[in-house]
Amino acid sequence: MKKLMLLGGSAQQIIAIEKAKELGYFTVLCDYLPDNPGQYVADVFYQVSTTNKEAVLEVAQKEKINGILAYASDPAAPTAAYVAEKLRLSGSPYKSVEILCNKDLFRAFLAENGFCTPLAKGYSNIDEALYDIETGVFRLPVIIKPVDSSGSKGVGKVSEVSRAKEKLEYAMDFSRNGKIIVEEFVEKLGYQIAGDGLSIDGKLVFRYFANDHFNPKCVNPFVPISASFPYNMPKEVHDKIHSEIQRLITLLDMKSTTYNFDIRIDSDYNVYLMEIAPRDGGNYIPQIIKYATGVDLVEYSVRTAMGEELLPPVSMEGHGYFAYYAVHSLQNGILKEITIDTDVQKNNIVESHILKKSGDEIQAFTGANTTLGILLMKFDTMEQMLDMMDNSEKWINVVLE
Repeated sequence: MKKLMLLGGSAQQIIAIEKAKELGYFTVLCDYLPDNPGQYVADVFYQVSTTNKEAVLEVAQKEKINGILAYASDPAAPTAAYVAEKLRLSGSPYKSVEILCNKDLFRAFLAENGFCTPLAKGYSNIDEALYDIETGVFRLPVIIKPVDSSGSKGVGKVSEVSRAKEKLEYAMDFSRNGKIIVEEFVEKLGYQIAGDGLSIDGKLVFRYFANDHFNPKCVNPFVPISASFPYNMPKEVHDKIHSEIQRLITLLDMKSTTYNFDIRIDSDYNVYLMEIAPRDGGNYIPQIIKYATGVDLVEYSVRTAMGEELLPPVSMEGHGYFAYYAVHSLQNGILKEITIDTDVQKNNIVESHILKKSGDEIQAFTGANTTLGILLMKFDTMEQMLDMMDNSEKWINVVLE
């Protein structure tokens, strides 16, 4: 039996373990958390950090794996590429994955190759970043991020110089490698664009774009609370975005892999590739895409990692209106209950993945790690979908004790 190593065993990553077993592969799981739920699904579990490349490589050699997958994990994606390259397994170039997973390297690559991208610079020293902000190197507002975090953790916006140091320190706290990036803010037309895609032998054969939704009342208003499918722009805009993504993956010599997108367009329809992550999206985005299009990106992830010969999906078109919604709290506290409108419960929710229960201590929503759970939802019209995702307080309420 061929072996697939999976990096990460969180609740949202179990679906990849289950899919690999369904396809007949022996599953080897690495995760540094001793209580991860994936260990009870995988065939073998090693308590090893997914960002420790040499430790993961040692396990991979011991187990004689045939493929490696970092499902829905930015931090683990470079590790998977590193191990695949060392063992000559299926995967994209390690150097290219490193560029995609480190925001400062990615911004520099985009600028060098003529993509639309904001003025940006990486820093290991907060004082140097603060000096550049104070002396006008950047036009305010700016966005400050850890270069290597995922789930929008540590992201902050600075519109006044007086708030810069606070936001710089906040971002640095979330960086594993002690590095942050400062970039000028990109004004967007309409919704920010989310979604996932797939390349086979370097060709972008599938992508399905979504509208990103945010809650401005959140402590961190830059964390999406929802992605709703499909993206509400004309076909020519979808095609233009597709073309820019293809140009990027061609330049990086990407092979067969899945992607998660964060993209903006401006009022002139210029495309800004904010993040192109070489892995599936979190928050059950692949499952929502399967509802909408019938394309199983989880299966494609497993099969590409194992080096299988693949046929592309027959279509990039979807049907109906679907979204994920991240259930979240605006405050820290003890959860009393989550109330959902009965009509919404009956007519709109197709899957519920609530992680928290009454009496649990919860945190205010600052990143994907503080969500209370995910709802997968369907809608009758685009208008209904956008209204419900933009105004979720009308139908769901998180009550604290």
